[in-house]
Amino acid sequence: MYNYTCLNPIAGVGLDLLTADYNKVDALDEAQAVLVRSASMHELELPDGLDAVARAGAGVNNIPLDKCAEKGIVVFNTPGANANGVKELVFAGMLLAARDVVGGIEWCASEEGNADIAKLAEKQKKNYAGTELAGKKLGVIGLGAIGIKVANAARHFGMEVYGYDPYISVNAAWSLSRDVKHINDLNTIYSECDYITVHVPLMDATKKMINAEAIAMMKPTTVVLNFARDLLVDEEAMVAALAEGKIRKYVSDFPNPTTVGKNGCIVIPHLGASTEESEDNCAVMAVQEIRDYLENGNIKNSVNYPNCDMGVCQTASRVAFLHKNEHGTISQFTSVLGDAGVNIDNMSNKSKGDFAYTMMDVDAPIPAEVMAKMKDLPGVFKARVIK
Repeated sequence: MYNYTCLNPIAGVGLDLLTADYNKVDALDEAQAVLVRSASMHELELPDGLDAVARAGAGVNNIPLDKCAEKGIVVFNTPGANANGVKELVFAGMLLAARDVVGGIEWCASEEGNADIAKLAEKQKKNYAGTELAGKKLGVIGLGAIGIKVANAARHFGMEVYGYDPYISVNAAWSLSRDVKHINDLNTIYSECDYITVHVPLMDATKKMINAEAIAMMKPTTVVLNFARDLLVDEEAMVAALAEGKIRKYVSDFPNPTTVGKNGCIVIPHLGASTEESEDNCAVMAVQEIRDYLENGNIKNSVNYPNCDMGVCQTASRVAFLHKNEHGTISQFTSVLGDAGVNIDNMSNKSKGDFAYTMMDVDAPIPAEVMAKMKDLPGVFKARVIK
């Protein structure tokens, strides 16, 4: 029996995938797994019995990743599950910036009851006219799950698309339209593109990457779109540039006092992944990740531990160890097992930065005292008997 808890409401289509072996609990200290969306976990006391956290979404800024790693807690996210929902809103943002649709709607509402509104509209519509997307240059910064969808879809709008991502994966590269121009110099996007949309994770290297210097390179007709994280943009510099007419529009999905109500800012109330389909997709993926880890020991889409997959155990027992990525750790494992007369049928060891994960299939159940001895080895955070 596995205990789990939800720190936020999780779509039922995902929770329905949990079998009778899963029991929902309210108390975090009773849970082996946590499902979370936006709730902050930074101030929570993480119990020793907690094995996994699954974020039903892509961003994990609300989760203390290193703290979890050092306690042997694997943190998962759901990359790509909400990508289509975000992609569609990015295009809504581009269209709202290109044409003053909102202003036109508000004008129509203000003329409620006016019998001559149709005639009056023909005179007023010039106040809300704009430009088309076709033929414009779009710069996509970050070619992950969302960035690729945006770049590919923009080609169907007739846009000329520049893509920037020095760390693009092989799978992503295969998925990218051949018509997208892969740019190696970010300054090219800043200086040449009419629309710039950012889709990178928030980290020290990307915080306020679109700053005053970047904005100064842009054309006064440029529109910047941010549906990733508000801190990727120096919003004080952005608001100042808008006020001075140095840039056309800033579209953000992250309301805050810096941008809300400011001239040239189109601020949306964090709707990027707020579709029924996105929430369902994220919930399904999060639950699948939790189940595969708890039941089989396999890790997929972890942000603090390496991916590792040995399928379903076909031997007598499977054990897993979460530990520091240090020289000699594996030899310590094999030495302890050898002394106990336990034969290893199959083994996988993967590392990610300072942390590593080792999974072993053995020909007989490992005695509890041997597991305890392995758990006490230097650098080992957690030892799990999976089968």
